[in-house]
Amino acid sequence: MVPLNEITKAILIEDHPSYRRVIELTIDGDPAIELIGVFGTAEMAVQRLGRLDAVERPHVILLDLNLPGISGIEAIGKILAIAPHAKIIVLTQSSAKKDIQDAIQRGAAGYLLKSATAKEIVDGIKTVAAGGGALDGEVARYVMEMVKGPPTKTDPKLVLSPREREILVLLSKGMVKKEIASELGIGYGSVATYIRRLYEKLNVQNAPAAIDMAHRLGVFPDDRHG
Repeated sequence: MVPLNEITKAILIEDHPSYRRVIELTIDGDPAIELIGVFGTAEMAVQRLGRLDAVERPHVILLDLNLPGISGIEAIGKILAIAPHAKIIVLTQSSAKKDIQDAIQRGAAGYLLKSATAKEIVDGIKTVAAGGGALDGEVARYVMEMVKGPPTKTDPKLVLSPREREILVLLSKGMVKKEIASELGIGYGSVATYIRRLYEKLNVQNAPAAIDMAHRLGVFPDDRHG
């Protein structure tokens, strides 16, 4: 999570020059975000990240999936191995369910389509930097279907409280802690505690991964009839 009043450092991994320029102009227009690196391949980005110390590393990484060399999906694990505290937002043309699921399972904190507006991209960067999850509307609907659909396996030892489930659903909508606290009428500290316990129970690091893991472990038995 980016400390309050600190500028969010971001890098972009995108092989199309024209779209790179669009994102550069988008980020340049917001004083709270600084684009510190632009790369045409994941390999180049990974090499650069490996040479940066913890202070120099980006808070947020915008990552295309269809890249020359290793794909964006493959790159997620390599990036997080070097910069585990970085938040990855997949920024792609693909709305394929397999790509969404693979990206989330591998640790992406957000998934936006390239049809997103400049405001949606900037808001997405700020949301994941603040500890939330950024999901395109179409992607969010699919994630919710994952929650409500039949699970692939169950783990009777893993039980979420009604409040934890409630917070999990709000996280899937891209809400950050402050918004969740306001929505539920509880304190910010309580929300932070609930989210920390959720992540510990599900053994994940971010909201999209928590949603996916909860579904795959079958912790939403009541939702199957909704």
